[in-house]
Amino acid sequence: MSYDTKIPISPQQSRAARGLLGWSQSDLSDHSHVGQKTIADFERGARIPQFRTLNDIVRSFEQVGIEFIPDGSSGEGVRFKLPQLDRQLLSK
Repeated sequence: MSYDTKIPISPQQSRAARGLLGWSQSDLSDHSHVGQKTIADFERGARIPQFRTLNDIVRSFEQVGIEFIPDGSSGEGVRFKLPQLDRQLLSK
C-alpha cells in the first residue's frame, strides 16, 4: 500500500513513536481517543484512517514530546524534541 505525501505520519512512524514512549496500541488509543482496531489496522498497513483521526494520533504523540521527521533525503523518522529530564517527567 502506498501512502500519499499528505498523510501526516506513516504506519512505521506511529510504531516507532510508540516504541520510543514504551506505549502499547492500547496506550495510544487511550491518549488519542482513537479506537485500538483503527490504530492496529493503520500500523499494519491495512487501511488509512481519516485525516482527522491521523491528526488526533499525531497530536497525542506531540503532546508528550514526540517530533516527526518528514520523508526527505535522509528518510522519515521520529525523535524526542524535549530533553531527557522533561521526557521523564512527561512519562509519569
